[in-house]
Amino acid sequence: MATSIHPTAVVEPGAQLGADCKIQAYAIITRHCVLGDRVVVHPFTVLGGDPQYLKFDPATPTAVKVGTDTVIREHVTINRSIHAGQATVVGEHCFLMTASHVGHDCVVGGNVVLANNVMLAGHVSVGDHSFVGGGAGIHQFCRIGESVMVAGLARITRDVAHFVMVAERDEVIGLNVVGLKRRGLGRPAIVELKAAFHEIYFTPGNIRAVAAAQLVTGKYASAEVRQFLEFFAGGTRGFALARRAAAGGTDDAG
Repeated sequence: MATSIHPTAVVEPGAQLGADCKIQAYAIITRHCVLGDRVVVHPFTVLGGDPQYLKFDPATPTAVKVGTDTVIREHVTINRSIHAGQATVVGEHCFLMTASHVGHDCVVGGNVVLANNVMLAGHVSVGDHSFVGGGAGIHQFCRIGESVMVAGLARITRDVAHFVMVAERDEVIGLNVVGLKRRGLGRPAIVELKAAFHEIYFTPGNIRAVAAAQLVTGKYASAEVRQFLEFFAGGTRGFALARRAAAGGTDDAG
């Protein structure tokens, strides 16, 4: 089936659309967009609009890239990058629900769900297979790891490690065990992740140093635990903490 564009949609010259896309009524696809195959864009969406950045020069050549088989629902906005030659990226098989916003220079992985009214500020990254609940707001430059569950209406101002659930204001509430099982992760890896989770969030001290120390012990066999621990070596915003650790005053400044 060929790509279809509703007569009331606006697709600017220069936009690149893959095979079998569906651009529905009143959607706007600017010339800055590159869409993969089978992308569905629902009414009143704006893809590739100028970033909401006061110093931005509209003549700057930047882009929005959307992966194959991604569905973008009504009133979604995805802003293009502020940096010449760079792109805001949404991966493959994503589902962006009504009125969600992806700010400039975000990188959203594959198989990600953004529920209604999710707000991603500029330079946010979201890992593969993550779910961000309705109305959640993510501060600029935050990293949301892989297979993370962000609760609806959460306010995230710090980095959220791989494989966890987070709610309220930067409060890690546990491992995303259901999500990991759905991805096919075996019991031995989940058991090790639970042990590493406890070590990281409930050991007093600087969380970066705790993670680094756990990495060199060699006591964890799974690649997922190494991925989880390595997350704490990066970023600039500090880390969301588990509730007990936050209540106990554990240093997370990193």
